[in-house]
Amino acid sequence: MELKLIDGKGQASGSVSAPDTLFARDYNEALIHQVVTGFLANARQGTRAQKARSDVNKSTKKPWRQKGTGRARAGMASSPLWRGGGKIFPNLPEEDFSHKVNRKMYRAGMCSILSQLAREGRLAVVDGIALEAPKTKLLAAKIKGMGYERVLLITDEIDDNLYLAARNLPNVLVLETRHADPVSLLRFDHTLITKGAVAQFEEMLA
Repeated sequence: MELKLIDGKGQASGSVSAPDTLFARDYNEALIHQVVTGFLANARQGTRAQKARSDVNKSTKKPWRQKGTGRARAGMASSPLWRGGGKIFPNLPEEDFSHKVNRKMYRAGMCSILSQLAREGRLAVVDGIALEAPKTKLLAAKIKGMGYERVLLITDEIDDNLYLAARNLPNVLVLETRHADPVSLLRFDHTLITKGAVAQFEEMLA
């Protein structure tokens, strides 16, 4: 598989040989959906909670007598049937949302996403991404000069200048290869990968 190599101005300057197992796989929509769903579910903290009827700050006094009023029977104001009452089956803070995704499935899903990006022309390789100073303006001009707006930069190693310059750009995300995830790959319009990152992907996913 030959990936497009671009220069600092976004112009094609050649190609980079990459393994077919990573960048020429068939598109498996069901697998990608499972990998993305599992990634998002495993990122949930599960810290939200609801109150049961015993946790609601309500009086336990019987609102009115059992018979003779013509109204329905009521035992206490914290009843789940009442407005402001407790939940019957409340969400608990220790609830676990994690999905088990096998390592082999995760790697295959990542390879399927990378292959589809390469087929759609949304993935390109650069020699390196370096800045002279940690200036957001410099990185924004560099990306604009390459013809991109929303872009994911995957590099084998992030230097301080690149990290500081990118963190204030809402449409640019810089990640090291080991931190690349399926959601980020699908969220951005284009993905730029350094040559070193291609080699690291081959070690991680092959």
